[in-house]
Amino acid sequence: MANRGPSYGLSREVQEKIEQKYDPELESRLVNWIIVQCGEQIEHPPPGRQHFQTWLMDGTLLCKLINSLHPKGNEPIAKISESKMAFKQMEQISQFLKAAEMYGVRTTDIFQTVDLWEGKDMAAVQRTLMALGSLAVTKDDGCYKGDPSWFHRKAQQNRRGFSEEQLRQGQNVIGLQMGSNKGASQSGMTGYGMPRQII
Repeated sequence: MANRGPSYGLSREVQEKIEQKYDPELESRLVNWIIVQCGEQIEHPPPGRQHFQTWLMDGTLLCKLINSLHPKGNEPIAKISESKMAFKQMEQISQFLKAAEMYGVRTTDIFQTVDLWEGKDMAAVQRTLMALGSLAVTKDDGCYKGDPSWFHRKAQQNRRGFSEEQLRQGQNVIGLQMGSNKGASQSGMTGYGMPRQII
């Protein structure tokens, strides 16, 4: 964690709202997936947001995770450093984020480096890992390890084919989205500028 004092007022309220989005059940599912996916003797962290942050903070696990989702010899991160230097660890987190984006995770689902490094928004970290897991399950290229029910499979194409006759029939129908004028008339309306007649 960075050396920051406690926040007060509006800053504190905003931080509390962000912290409420963190899901402890999701944390345990993500921890289990990372351990199974990396396939190494990785120590299970104690439950809790701060322990989860500390576990992932140096970026080595994240880099191993994204490398394990690629075939051998095709890993996006060639060298994983186990350095204790802050800038090296933050650089590894950035490498993971770039690799996740190249893997197919949308930029809107990707957290910022400080969200993890300073523990500012661990819910965003969870969202990124969930998006990565869902994408891995959807790709189904043999690299995903773990229970497929841990993540939602993303929707694939749903093409629809219409014959020429069906398309022609559709041009003659006015959908209710366009509105309807059934029962509408101008009876009883007065001209503009005229006062309303109340009898």
